[in-house]
Amino acid sequence: MNTSMPGKIAVYVIIVLGALLFVFPFIYMILTTFFLGTNTLPKPHEVFSVTPNFANYVTVWNKNNFVNYFMNSVIVTSVAMAGSLFLGALTAYGFARFAFPGKEFIFRLFLLTMMIPAVINIIPTFVIVKDLGLVNTYSGLWLVYIAGGVVGNVFFLRGFFESIPKELEESVLMDGGGNWRIFWNIYLPQSLPAMGTLAIFIFQGTWEEYFLALTLIKSEALRTLPIAIMMFNDKYATNYGQIFAASMIALLPVILIYVTFQKKFVQSGFNEGGVKG
Repeated sequence: MNTSMPGKIAVYVIIVLGALLFVFPFIYMILTTFFLGTNTLPKPHEVFSVTPNFANYVTVWNKNNFVNYFMNSVIVTSVAMAGSLFLGALTAYGFARFAFPGKEFIFRLFLLTMMIPAVINIIPTFVIVKDLGLVNTYSGLWLVYIAGGVVGNVFFLRGFFESIPKELEESVLMDGGGNWRIFWNIYLPQSLPAMGTLAIFIFQGTWEEYFLALTLIKSEALRTLPIAIMMFNDKYATNYGQIFAASMIALLPVILIYVTFQKKFVQSGFNEGGVKG
């Protein structure tokens, strides 16, 4: 047993060093927000001697309509997340439980669209949204965000729905319920762990999305948070303290969503949320 102790210590040391390697940039970013007038990045040894203060956070919150952009992102991301989750779950339920002509072919087409880089789709997406008259509207953003999210959600949820025992549907059918009630009372409650996982990724991806929002939204009053953060880049210099402070504020909702939903995706699926009356 003693002979294995040096090996265990070596493994723990490697794990700790690896964790520090990944955590250090985040710690460096937080400590840099305490520097005022930082047009150059502080040296690593300087950040650990800085005095904590929140001046940059106050400045950022009250500068460049940051609050307005923050609330815009909350609205855009919340609707996109809810719509993508609901339509994705509904579509996945159709693929998992119904037989219709060309089902597997259509599903493979869904998977094919996931292989296409999003940057390639920006021009055709803009043309379609423009033809629909939805440029410079949240409806245009929601249309693209929800449509793009549904594909991945269907791929993720179809297998999860197929693993749910069909015997659970019998009590609903005996009570005279139909497919909608089966979906609402059985499949959605049983899929809460999967839905919680998807909610985190959808929220993070939409909250941080920049290029599409910049392409479709032209009015400053409608712009989202990632665009606001880029506005803190001055023409000839960059205030890293303010940019990192803005980034930390933008990160808080993502952390909140993770804390809210993380209990859902660590639960096992079939022991709770069963058939309701």
